[in-house]
Amino acid sequence: MFTGLLRWAVTRALKPRIDRTERGQFPSAVPSFASPRAEPATTTITWVGHATFLIQIAGLNVLTDPVWSERASPVSFAGPHRYMPPGIPFEDLPPIDLVLVSHDHYDHLDDPTVRRLAVQHADALWLAPLGLSAWLKERGVAQVRELDWWDRTEFDRVSLTALPAQHFSGRSLRRNGSLWCGWALRNAERAVCFVGDTGLHPAFQEIAARCGPFDAVIIPIGAYDPRWFMAPVHLDPEEAVRSFQNLAAGARHGCRMVPMHWGTFKLTDEPMTEPPERARAAWRSAGLRDEDLWILAHGETRRV
Repeated sequence: MFTGLLRWAVTRALKPRIDRTERGQFPSAVPSFASPRAEPATTTITWVGHATFLIQIAGLNVLTDPVWSERASPVSFAGPHRYMPPGIPFEDLPPIDLVLVSHDHYDHLDDPTVRRLAVQHADALWLAPLGLSAWLKERGVAQVRELDWWDRTEFDRVSLTALPAQHFSGRSLRRNGSLWCGWALRNAERAVCFVGDTGLHPAFQEIAARCGPFDAVIIPIGAYDPRWFMAPVHLDPEEAVRSFQNLAAGARHGCRMVPMHWGTFKLTDEPMTEPPERARAAWRSAGLRDEDLWILAHGETRRV
């Protein structure tokens, strides 16, 4: 990993890529989620940015990978800066019941945001992969459950399963001191798959068989270039569409693909605008229905 990182840094220094994407140029929308809660039979998905979503399911408000800071970084003065403000201002959040954490990288688990949530949404239950409960509790989180891959837990009327992913963890030079995962959420009416951060792996069909059928799949499409370095840990848009097709197996009335992990922080070399363009092209090449690809604006709410 370190050798690859060094090679990438040298390549970027010798052949810098110019990205002319300006901050604030992506579409934004006024959120339309129900407050304080949606009706139990209503499921909504609102994109805050990157991997942060507000999912309303079974009358619960669920956050994924909460990041409200200006930078995905251990410090406030350096590191990847937001291209778009959070689609939901922090103070406009409804009462949060559940927080789902996929892993501990800075663009998915943000220290200041965790501390704010621990104070202002103190009753929320946090679900995290193995090895993260102590870190969360040190920042004030009162209720944490750790899960291994395929572990399942219940909260109110929702069943939640930790899903395998192909990635890594670490907030310093130390690597893989905790696990990484995706999440499946299911109630009597609807099921949503939050894939987490991942490269291409063979378990997507097993996820569909064990936890599907899904009504929506939230899947990463960005941070993939250069492929020689990023391919093991980040899907590119074409891989995301193929993986979605595996995850959507068995869906009775169609399944929606909701791209994430793009348009918020510049983490790798591809232009900021490229991931959704390539995702749309791959979607059409696969012959899938246009209405089932939900490329959300920051702040946009869709009802499943």
